[in-house]
Amino acid sequence: MADIRPSIVRAEERRVAPATAGMQREEAYADDQRWLGFVRTDPDIEGGWHHHGERDSYIYVLRGSISIDFGPGGRDRITAHPGDFIFNPARMVHREVTGHEPGELIVLRLGPGPQVVNVEGPDPG
Repeated sequence: MADIRPSIVRAEERRVAPATAGMQREEAYADDQRWLGFVRTDPDIEGGWHHHGERDSYIYVLRGSISIDFGPGGRDRITAHPGDFIFNPARMVHREVTGHEPGELIVLRLGPGPQVVNVEGPDPG
């Protein structure tokens, strides 16, 4: 029987993950079906347009406010604050927009494929 034990990844042990303009991603755990990490966004940014392939994203806002622009022409927006959760479905082209302070997020992605696919702009409207 395998040794079953918890594990820990300390803040200084997180690995730099693929970035999008205005965002820094740090990977804690990853395999073919899961990704868990910490994301920091710059203040007052409109991040780059991207999606996460076949991966659904679950986001918990620790600090700052974060808006998600999405939909035809990128005209739709939701905004979350500390303590809020966000669900971004797989393949949804979006960008993050922050307020006047940096955003800090915990992100869990479930599904196969790339962690991030940067694109030129929002879905056509």
